[in-house]
Amino acid sequence: MEALMADLCRRKVGYLCLLVLSFLLCLGFGFAELEKFEQPIKTDGSLSFLVIGDWGRRGGFNQSEVAIQMGRIGEKLDINFVVSTGDNFYENGLSGEDDPAFEESFSKIYTAQSLQKQWYIVLGNHDYRGNAEAQLSSLLRKIDSRWLCLRSFIVNADLAEIFFVDTTPFVKMYFTEGEGHSYDWRGIGSRKSYITNLLKDLEIALRGSSAKWKIVVGHHAIRSIGHHGDTAELKRHILPLLKTYNVDFYMNGHDHCLEHFSDKESRVQFLTSGAASKAWRGDIKERDREGLQFFYDGQGFMSVELNQTEAQIVFYDVFGEVLHKWSTKKELLSSI
Repeated sequence: MEALMADLCRRKVGYLCLLVLSFLLCLGFGFAELEKFEQPIKTDGSLSFLVIGDWGRRGGFNQSEVAIQMGRIGEKLDINFVVSTGDNFYENGLSGEDDPAFEESFSKIYTAQSLQKQWYIVLGNHDYRGNAEAQLSSLLRKIDSRWLCLRSFIVNADLAEIFFVDTTPFVKMYFTEGEGHSYDWRGIGSRKSYITNLLKDLEIALRGSSAKWKIVVGHHAIRSIGHHGDTAELKRHILPLLKTYNVDFYMNGHDHCLEHFSDKESRVQFLTSGAASKAWRGDIKERDREGLQFFYDGQGFMSVELNQTEAQIVFYDVFGEVLHKWSTKKELLSSI
């Protein structure tokens, strides 16, 4: 009898544990982790890559000219990969996996040998106006093996970890006003739950990172004096995490310009590279300029070079000329 009672108690406890777990999952307290990809670095322990955003226009608006200079700089730096900050296809993303815009705006534009490396890509708001799921499809990776686009994920490159964040669902305006456009919210479900879970996953990943350099990439700007300006939702939800977990760089697109802001309260540098095709010449807003290091309202792109002790950021124009250069150093901590 006692053995039977003990067995029933264990069954009840197990059942209650399952109920509690189910309840937590319903509330959005799941235990999912961001998918992680391993990225090899150079034999000397360094890492270099290019960053572009807001580009896919079938070569128009100087996209092809920027691509040529990317190829030249990419070869000079012997880059490991390319980062896209979103708005990959204009005006309304891809219509499907077979949309010719994929090859006409990507494969046939970035043809330089130095650019035949892995591309790590996030979605922008224009991508959500089309078939967002198409850009996430593994079929595109078969068409062009360079393509790797997910909503949110992590690239582990030894001395650096890069956290790619799907920022478009954070912007409430896209759900309420819509700006006269429709958005493909399949895979998002409840906006509140999606954001809650993503923030939780990001915080867990940042907290657990031991990388020398921490980089977060999203489409929308946290600091900008360009057309769209600061994104209030990201300043409220993402910025505190960047400061708490000592993130070095936040990289974005969205505003069609090149920018660099420093943060007075932390090490975070805000870097906008959203000028790979159509730029908004003269579209500069009278906003908070505290920490502004550089602004350029023409086309161009950005390069990043990292090693154990130093990082160097360089912005280039459509002719490949250096517009702005910034570097920082970290102490090399010896292991005990």
